Amino acid sequence: METTRKLIRKQSLEKLYTHLLAGNKVYAPVNASNNQVEYKYNPPFAEVASEHIRSTLSVKNLVFPKVENLFLFTNNRTESTIIDIELYKIPQVVLWGAHPCDNAAFDILRSIFCWDIKDEFFTQRVEKLTVIGFACHKSDDYCFCTSTGLAPDSQKGSDILLSRLQSGDYVADILTEKGNAILTACPALFEEPTDEKPVITEVKVKFSHEQVTAKLANAFEHPFWIENSLRCIGCGACAYVCPTCACFDIQDETKGKNGKRYRSWDSCGFGLFTLHTSGHNPRHVQSQRWRQRIMHKFSYMPDRNESLGCVGCGRCSSGCPVDMNISEQLEALQNI
Repeated sequence: METTRKLIRKQSLEKLYTHLLAGNKVYAPVNASNNQVEYKYNPPFAEVASEHIRSTLSVKNLVFPKVENLFLFTNNRTESTIIDIELYKIPQVVLWGAHPCDNAAFDILRSIFCWDIKDEFFTQRVEKLTVIGFACHKSDDYCFCTSTGLAPDSQKGSDILLSRLQSGDYVADILTEKGNAILTACPALFEEPTDEKPVITEVKVKFSHEQVTAKLANAFEHPFWIENSLRCIGCGACAYVCPTCACFDIQDETKGKNGKRYRSWDSCGFGLFTLHTSGHNPRHVQSQRWRQRIMHKFSYMPDRNESLGCVGCGRCSSGCPVDMNISEQLEALQNI
């Protein structure tokens, strides 16, 4: 649909938030201990954070939960009975306050989970998700969204994007039918826009992701991977904070005759990820696993999924315990 631009006053934001709480679960950022920002369901508006650069974890768990039951089962002596998960019970959720990098990640996850066969668990959660994004008015040295084809005010993945004005009011870009439904439900909260320009932070371009992709085509055996992975301890923190990493494991758990099959987040950075039953591991050293992470995001995904596996949020760098800064490595990669 065509974008509709409106103005929403700062005093009307709480009214909009309260309206959304009436019929949905609202997932919003709040300030936590140790200067962390985490998302919670239905926090009071007064506790909702709006001055953070990034939350500690991404919001991908809304559509790709950390642990998700795929089906339940009951075993007896002669047969097993499968009990399907009732996906219609997945609730309507409004994501409030996520930044453009996180919101753009939903399209990347879609390119993974709907690449050949549509993952019904993922698609049901996406269909029941409405995203009210907030453009970034501040950033730091870890941010590199502009190097991945995005911007601090990118509209991808948002149903409504709010951009702060100097006055404290917000420009509201209504981008989808879901966003338009909110506008239609509470038209009194929105006004015609003014000519005032929104306050958008500047994020400098650090590298060309097209050049990185081109260099990776012939870099599989390059010594770069050994030299630049020596610090990596294989903890997997980068994958768990990443908004686009989608590796998972599938396990069965039983108690007596009853059991469940579930999937849970995993990481290609773990030594066990590619360990065969025979004991052979095709990625037996950390440099091979670090190479896989970069190749997957910047070579394999552009080729297979027609999407880049990174949004430049900077979480993997800011959360790394040994300071493996991915943007610095990508800058170096384009010059090898």
